[in-house]
Amino acid sequence: MSDPDETCGVNVAFAVVGSKWKPTILWLLGQGPRRFGALRREIGPVSEKVLAAQLRELQRDGVVSRREQPGFPLHVEYSLTEHGRALDAALAPLADWGDAHLEVLSGASADAS
Repeated sequence: MSDPDETCGVNVAFAVVGSKWKPTILWLLGQGPRRFGALRREIGPVSEKVLAAQLRELQRDGVVSRREQPGFPLHVEYSLTEHGRALDAALAPLADWGDAHLEVLSGASADAS
């Protein structure tokens, strides 16, 4: 039998988005294509090395495309693929859930400290 992690849709989906910066990257690219520097500025405290690695992983998973625009200096633009747009649509209800439960979740973390 296959590894349950590879056959369960939830595990497969979270393997793609399951890191600190990937959901934010996907959310921003869902609003439109971005260059690397713009992504870094909008995300905030992420190093170039980590952002580049996250973008490479998202490309490998087929949800982000990288397009080089000719010229000097070279410009690289990232955007969602068709699969990435489908994932973005799936993240929207998750974001709605987070917004609706933010108060409860914030209270739970305050109670734990």
